[in-house]
Amino acid sequence: MTLAELAVIIDAEIEGGNADAEITGVTGYEIASESDVTFVMDERRLKLAEKSAAIAIIAPRNLTSDVKTLLYVDDPRSAFASAMQVYDWRRLPMPGVERDSHVSQSAMIHARAYIGAGAVIGERAVISDGAVIGANSYIGDSVEIGQNSIIYPNVSIYAHCIVGSNVIIHSGAVIGADGFGYNPSENGWQKIPHLGYVIIEDDVEIGANTCVDRGTSGTTVIGKGTKVDNLVQIAHNVKIGSNSLIIALVGLAGSVEIGNNVIVAGQTGILDHVKIEDNCKFAVRSGVTRDCKGDESYSGYPAQPHMNELKQQAAMRKLPDLLTRMKELEKKVKELEEK
Repeated sequence: MTLAELAVIIDAEIEGGNADAEITGVTGYEIASESDVTFVMDERRLKLAEKSAAIAIIAPRNLTSDVKTLLYVDDPRSAFASAMQVYDWRRLPMPGVERDSHVSQSAMIHARAYIGAGAVIGERAVISDGAVIGANSYIGDSVEIGQNSIIYPNVSIYAHCIVGSNVIIHSGAVIGADGFGYNPSENGWQKIPHLGYVIIEDDVEIGANTCVDRGTSGTTVIGKGTKVDNLVQIAHNVKIGSNSLIIALVGLAGSVEIGNNVIVAGQTGILDHVKIEDNCKFAVRSGVTRDCKGDESYSGYPAQPHMNELKQQAAMRKLPDLLTRMKELEKKVKELEEK
């Protein structure tokens, strides 16, 4: 591919250099070769990228370079992602059912779906057009997998769960396991049956080794376009809106409700039945114990508006000095009392 051809794909304007130069890949400037294209977001990184071997740099329109060809775009990060898709070496398998898979006779497998080696497809399961079920994955009874969804190897989807179209579920994820529900009794912890469902809407991505528990009754829902990172726990009856980000090691307790466009950073925990309104952002290791109003950033434990948390942290840093001053004042007061 030439620079000119790539520029058309990512809607870029070429500044300097040879538009007919051949390129073979896109990568970070730290490891770019002389036939690679890279990208930057600011002046500091442009200086670093100019020292690389890269043939051209995807950049915002306010930057200039005397030593490298620039591909001017409105959003360099998005353009770089589009360019990487062109050079994505990963390829989906051809449609078909591998011989050593187990597909129930009542399952409905679309002719353009793929079932990998060792996969198990339960009774009345529906695998739609273009869906891919990776090797050794388990798709339970009455599960529905939407069009063009990719279930990577070693994923378990328990019975009666619904997965929408263009969903990606990475290896080790478990969808539809029982929630952690027990009732104290004279004979110990009585297990509460979980007879609900999990619904994963279109365009969701779920990371490796993430667990999404089924509803006790009713549903656990992950909304359209939401992205869930690795090692996340989503408990029974949780409701997550659309286009939210749930980042690694987050724990959502039972019946949490999260709105649209919410960002929950790593190692954050949210108490059961808490409601999070739209457009909230939570800093790393937040401990959310109460409902949160929308369009606000939160941090700390217990989580509170971020500016309040910063003020408290600033006050805490002054405590050693305040204690020293207090001891000095106490000493002076004692001296005055003795006089």
